[in-house]
Amino acid sequence: MDFSFGPELESIRDAARRLCARFDDDYWSARDEGHEFPWEFYDAFAEQGWIGILVPEEYGGAGLGTLHAGALLNAVAATAGAQNAASALHLSIFGMAPVIHHGSEELKRRTLPPTASGELHVSFGVTEDDAGTDTSRIRTFARRSGDGFLVTGKKVWNTKAQQAQKILLLARTTPREECRRPLEGMTLFLADLDPAHTEIREIPKLGRNAVNSNEVYFEDLPVSAADVVGEVGRGFYHLLDGLNPERIVLAAEAVGIGRRALEVATRYAKERVVFDRPIGQNQAVAHPLAESLSELEAADLLWQKAAWTFDRGEEAGALANMAKLRASEASFTACDRALQVFGGMGYAREFHVERYWRESRLGRIAPISNEMVRNYLAEHVLGLPRSH
Repeated sequence: MDFSFGPELESIRDAARRLCARFDDDYWSARDEGHEFPWEFYDAFAEQGWIGILVPEEYGGAGLGTLHAGALLNAVAATAGAQNAASALHLSIFGMAPVIHHGSEELKRRTLPPTASGELHVSFGVTEDDAGTDTSRIRTFARRSGDGFLVTGKKVWNTKAQQAQKILLLARTTPREECRRPLEGMTLFLADLDPAHTEIREIPKLGRNAVNSNEVYFEDLPVSAADVVGEVGRGFYHLLDGLNPERIVLAAEAVGIGRRALEVATRYAKERVVFDRPIGQNQAVAHPLAESLSELEAADLLWQKAAWTFDRGEEAGALANMAKLRASEASFTACDRALQVFGGMGYAREFHVERYWRESRLGRIAPISNEMVRNYLAEHVLGLPRSH
């Protein structure tokens, strides 16, 4: 058993750190406060080919695995950009997984090369405010029209919709009550975000404001049959290939954010002198930081095991969910402890830990709440009765 990252993964991590070093805390604070997408940062990674890390080589990508993508985004999130930086890259890297696994050859050749180069931006349209976690109850509907479809409905929490040219859109093509199973009858589309048929409204939110979240409304949005991903009526099942690796990489990002907060707090605890001694000499300050060190290390190993398992083609659902749970909890706790170390100044924007704290809170909610993760583990791993 070898726990080392190895030369290839270390080189990925080192390259990410070098690129991120160009963008300091002041850069990210300005993007966050101004609700401005970090184009300079995104373009720097696109120019080096990192956006296509998961895209197969025949379509212009690197053809690497979840462990490699996790190493990249873990390193990104451990720098000044934290979740803003990771999210700017995340959807471009992971959003097209269903197309890679289930798209037609024509769809792949049309969309994966510009995805790998960073030219094509895709938003993700699954969640609806009325349905929540119960995806079977989405109301967005795609009705047949000639050789294609017309889509009408609404999606929420669409990341980067203001920059995207396309949206990976899940819609019902058969009413729920007419399906044998609740999760059947939904179809996945890679649709154009045609402004003549869509309206995008940004959602004001707590943090990660350099990367926008939106409500998107559709009114008879035309979608070609060539833009159906996989089989009509099987869209939810096609999404599943992207859910586990996304949770694994989100865990990697969470660990990175926690480590950034821990690094900043530890430095401050060494430098800040009160009552003629550095505050880090006090166990009330030192012990919580030591706890977070061990918690983040454990979560780091867990996401790596989950990624390794997934990349080997083995069942990784339980590990992916456990990694997401443990990493998001450890990350937020580390950021909260870091803010506490700074005392009143932790509440001030100039020291940036309040931004890390705001951004780390998202991991306990999205893309699925930690309560639902616990439900999954209780039912599918422990064999306890279904609770919902």
